[in-house]
Amino acid sequence: MRAHLPAAHHGRMNPAPALYTIRINGHLGTMMLSAFPAMLPQWQGAETVLTGMLDRSALHGVLAEIDALGLDLLEVRLIEPDRESPEPDGGHP
Repeated sequence: MRAHLPAAHHGRMNPAPALYTIRINGHLGTMMLSAFPAMLPQWQGAETVLTGMLDRSALHGVLAEIDALGLDLLEVRLIEPDRESPEPDGGHP
């Protein structure tokens, strides 16, 4: 069975670059980190957290590289920009 991503015009996936964090099990060294030049690494406990602005294509490329290197992917998170104040009508005109 194939999974299908929602179409961009449905408002679920925006093709514009967005801030992502990607958690990987283990501490990645300089050689492994060189595979992710667009990502800023941080180490939290026994994990490496990569953060960067990625469009949809770049995100898929990073995930493919993680898979190709045999790394243990723990989490991919889209960091939503903080809203200044919620709109009472849900933002609909």
